[in-house]
Amino acid sequence: MTIKKLAPHIISLIVFISVSIIYFSPVLQRKVLNQSDIVQSKGMEHERKVYKQKDGKEIYWTNAAFGGMPTYLLGAAFPNDYALKINKILNFLPRPANFLFLYFLSFYILMLVMKVDWKLALLGSLAFGLSTYYIIIIGVGHLAKVRAIAYFPLVIAGILLVFKRKKYLFGFVITTLAVALELNSQHYQMTYYLLFAVLILGFFYLLDAYRNGQLKLFIKELGILLIGALLALGMNASHILPAQEYVKNSIRGPAILSINPDGSPKKQQKGLSKDYITEYSYGIAETFNLLVPRFMGGSNSENLGQDSHLYEELIDKTSAKNAKEFVSQVSTYWGKQPIVAAPAYIGATVIFLAFIGLLFYQGKHKKWLITTVILALLLSWGKNLNFLTDFFIDYIPLYDKFRAVSSIQVLIEFGLPVLAVLGLYSFFTSSLPEKEKQKKLLIALGSLGGLLVIFILIGPSLFTFESPMDSYYDQYGLLDALIADRKAMLVNDSIRSLLFILITGGLLYAYLKQKMSKELIVPLIALLILIDLAGVDKRYVNNDNFVNADYYNRIFTPSTIDKAILQDTGYYRVMNFTRNPLTDGLTSYFHKQLGGYHAAKPRRIQDLFDFYLSKDLNPEVLNMYNVKYLIVPNDQQTGVQINDNANGNAWFVNNFKFVNDENEEILALKDLNTKQTAVLNQKYQKDLNFTPSKDSLASISLQSYHPEKLVYQSNNPKDGFAVFSDSYYQKGWQASIDNKPAKIYKVDYSLRGLKIPAGKHQIRFEFKPEVVKKAAFISLWSYILFIILSLTGVYFWWQKRNKNVSLQDKQ
Repeated sequence: MTIKKLAPHIISLIVFISVSIIYFSPVLQRKVLNQSDIVQSKGMEHERKVYKQKDGKEIYWTNAAFGGMPTYLLGAAFPNDYALKINKILNFLPRPANFLFLYFLSFYILMLVMKVDWKLALLGSLAFGLSTYYIIIIGVGHLAKVRAIAYFPLVIAGILLVFKRKKYLFGFVITTLAVALELNSQHYQMTYYLLFAVLILGFFYLLDAYRNGQLKLFIKELGILLIGALLALGMNASHILPAQEYVKNSIRGPAILSINPDGSPKKQQKGLSKDYITEYSYGIAETFNLLVPRFMGGSNSENLGQDSHLYEELIDKTSAKNAKEFVSQVSTYWGKQPIVAAPAYIGATVIFLAFIGLLFYQGKHKKWLITTVILALLLSWGKNLNFLTDFFIDYIPLYDKFRAVSSIQVLIEFGLPVLAVLGLYSFFTSSLPEKEKQKKLLIALGSLGGLLVIFILIGPSLFTFESPMDSYYDQYGLLDALIADRKAMLVNDSIRSLLFILITGGLLYAYLKQKMSKELIVPLIALLILIDLAGVDKRYVNNDNFVNADYYNRIFTPSTIDKAILQDTGYYRVMNFTRNPLTDGLTSYFHKQLGGYHAAKPRRIQDLFDFYLSKDLNPEVLNMYNVKYLIVPNDQQTGVQINDNANGNAWFVNNFKFVNDENEEILALKDLNTKQTAVLNQKYQKDLNFTPSKDSLASISLQSYHPEKLVYQSNNPKDGFAVFSDSYYQKGWQASIDNKPAKIYKVDYSLRGLKIPAGKHQIRFEFKPEVVKKAAFISLWSYILFIILSLTGVYFWWQKRNKNVSLQDKQ
């Protein structure tokens, strides 16, 4: 390829780098983005990182959260994970500019594969990458999701290289690597949604092949793609297989219990509950947020400024300083989702161009894009469109494994920019008469423009603008002013969107009238898209969100309470009641806790919280997990309480209580003295056909601690049964007594137990997950096979090329 041919792509890369760096310009001052999810993740991962640095190898278990859990989904590195290395190469820019660049680059490659002019490809890349939802997930730190979305276009590009361009070798290589990178993001919900788009695309290519009598060719091409996808799956086995093993034991896996905490029968389900799945459902009217950013008030934290109605109301009741501070973070969102960090604004300019695409673009990808966008929109409505949501939950495999159905709108934010670029391309290349072009342009302007005029003129009278969360403002007499501001937001942003559409339409009309050239109009529209989207994005992710590099050091500086607890150097647990224990990863940075922060919490811990820790606190459950310190709110301050009744690291019991099933086992904890009695499933009764015993001389104590290796010393004149205050996890944990294998029993619904013979013994628990070794082996051989197939393909391509050159020379 000559320099002349490369020049446009070099220019595009420079633009992408420049926009990424300029948008996140504080990175040049070595500042970091304050991402809430990253703070939680750092807390959850801290113990793993400490021991990894100390041992020089990865750690696959942590006791810092949920009474103990694998680190498979807590940032652990796995052997032979070369896709991760490729991802690191592509993310060469400083965070978070690297993610924005990755959005741009991936979409740009897709546009080139679709044979779009490089300038339009650049325009489309800006439209895709600056979509507000994509920016806000960078802002809050959903980085696995960011990576997964960023590789959407690259996966589609690989597929189109095979189906559309008939570049089988190149398509195989790109598809395999793209799917490998996609899976390596480890955000399986986003990958699952991408699969919807891929299946719809494949269906339309199958339909086309059937009509043209090319089914054999389609099957051949499909085979190439499937081989690539399977190899990509194998390449990622090193982290997929361990993750899948754990997920079965998490809240994403099947329910263990068939009863509710009140004892009533529980509706059996394999995945998450419908309420949990649809908690974040996009409102039907809320869909207009895609076109008008603050149609429903924007977010749960908006800066209304001093020219707002709320500020005017407050200035009569408090000081200007207090009023200014109050209006800087107002929950103006009035939809029904619990928390909204920003509207999913796609851009008025982009939606207008997508509308142009509906009218002008007649290519084979039109049906695929429209079907994908409509399906994603309907599914994003969740509980607001129950019949479709219920069907997918009940009958579509894996759909019930993921929550927050509103996030399927990522397919809309991918599909509409593609349709917008194809629409603009078709507009410029259309052979329709000028009058027909003008008519279609006016239809697009009239439809979207007319809708926005309606919002401007009568929008404030169409809705109540009230939120279920408004009671706080109502009690202080501020609700009327807040509603007035919400109405103003709808009108002002409708005017804003209308202006962008009119300017874009005006530019296209000027082209039809030969007043402006395509070479001038394309960069102007690209600039409009940049101004439109970045203008909204900056409302939610801007320079104010950046902090000095030492900010996290301050967050992770132990408080006075933390320091006081840390003076106890033993192995115990903490419960922090100043935060929600089930959404608290920060405490895990300093202590081993029973709570934690994760989207896939251990199922048994979640059950214990539901039954005994969320409402009425059962002290025996805290005791059995050796929760020694309770961090509690105390007269607007934080205090610490010592639980003197904590059972310790391990203890001998006097009695067994055998029960029939898991339901009886968890219910038995209600009035159980966990220090004296162990509850076990009756299937263990034959193994434990003895009466456990302990006397005043019996003892068991922890001798050394490591997340993956716990060593105890026991002394008991008689045969005994010990319970250990760590979570039971069947896969990977091995126990030994004096170096002889011992069976681990599940005790008290979620703890470990061992039968220990009389005398003095050394007891060891070691975490040696076989799945990690097996998965690493599969990954390695998948990469080897990919390289062999790729090199074989190159060899035959080279042979065919030389043969063709020879034939041309003879002619």
